[in-house]
Amino acid sequence: MGYEVICQDVDKAKIEALQRLEMPIYEPGLKELVEQNVEQGRLHFTTDLSIALDGAEVCFIAVGTPPGEDGSADITQVLKVADNIAEHMTSSLVVVVKSTVPVGTCDAVSEHLTRGLARRSMPHGCPVVSNPEFLKEGMAIDDFSRPDRIVVGSRDPQAHEVMRRLYAPFIRNGRPFIAMDVRSAEMTKYAANVMLAARISLINEIANLCEPLGADVMAVRQGIGSDRRIGTAFLYPGLGYGGSCFPKDVTALAALGARHQVPMTMVAAIEEVNQRQRMRLVELLQQTVGELRGQRIAVWGLTFKPRTDDVREAPALAIIRKLVDLQATVVAHDPEGIEIAKRLVPESESLSYTDEQYEALDGAEALLLCTEWGAYRNPNYKEMWRRMARPRIFDGRNQYDPNEMRRRGFTYRCVGRPE
Repeated sequence: MGYEVICQDVDKAKIEALQRLEMPIYEPGLKELVEQNVEQGRLHFTTDLSIALDGAEVCFIAVGTPPGEDGSADITQVLKVADNIAEHMTSSLVVVVKSTVPVGTCDAVSEHLTRGLARRSMPHGCPVVSNPEFLKEGMAIDDFSRPDRIVVGSRDPQAHEVMRRLYAPFIRNGRPFIAMDVRSAEMTKYAANVMLAARISLINEIANLCEPLGADVMAVRQGIGSDRRIGTAFLYPGLGYGGSCFPKDVTALAALGARHQVPMTMVAAIEEVNQRQRMRLVELLQQTVGELRGQRIAVWGLTFKPRTDDVREAPALAIIRKLVDLQATVVAHDPEGIEIAKRLVPESESLSYTDEQYEALDGAEALLLCTEWGAYRNPNYKEMWRRMARPRIFDGRNQYDPNEMRRRGFTYRCVGRPE
């Protein structure tokens, strides 16, 4: 949108890679966007915070907030950045907390800025803003460019106005700019993610009940999704949620409730259902195949969702670990996530990875579909038949039509639909 953006990080290797136009993550369109704006002189990368802050009007804090031992978000990095900003800034600017943080973090950031600036005998010219992000991995660029809404929390009316001007090019389609107090904005992020996670866990519980009753969860989903009060978004039965946001935010909100003596019973149940759902395919596999010791099992999909290389909290990795524990031999494929998956679940005598989609099927007693990549939606069924020892598919994403798969001669099991 014509702004000049300077990205600063303490990770020298990451910055040097970005300067070479090497992306640290896979996101469709990201490399092209970075290349375009670097070429046009609007996007820069540095490890020097003083360079990044020189002349800046707005500074976003976008560091990680990993879960602690009790599930709460660790804001150590956020506060360290606040200290560094106070040390290096030369003029007033708006400090925006983009990281997902517990309620009250922006107050702590403001206190750190105040103390740091006082040590330098500088006036406090840093209003602090909470500006949570609502981006979906794999669709982040589109979500950022055409947001559903912009949420901004601050006590400073001038800071609200700065943020309104900053985001003006992105909300010309009439999407709302929602100004609120800082703590409400911090809570909005957690509430949104936990609400979406709840829908996923609820439809999975319904799906699991549909199977023994002979009901079809996809028909049920259509029936309830047509209700305007409910809708169909995030009502896809499968293996549960994964990634960096939902698991972390659900546990963080539960920990926040515990800290303030407010029982978060439903929040705890959301995570319990999700953990149990990850093993649903293994249960279906055991019901059909029986003893898994020595059985060769193919896995398609490692990332927690398509269009990303993110395997954090991916159901597929939990499934693979379980299969290896049951002494099965596993061969896995994914279009983008193999190298990162190898670091979390290394290859062994029982586990190997392959870049060739159909090679994973060679001699397999069954195929487990764990991620709904486009490459898996219309496979070569004759090639699958030729390579597999037994034509058995266990579909954790309900990609295929059960009747069509049975017509093709496959034993087909999925989530929430009659056998």
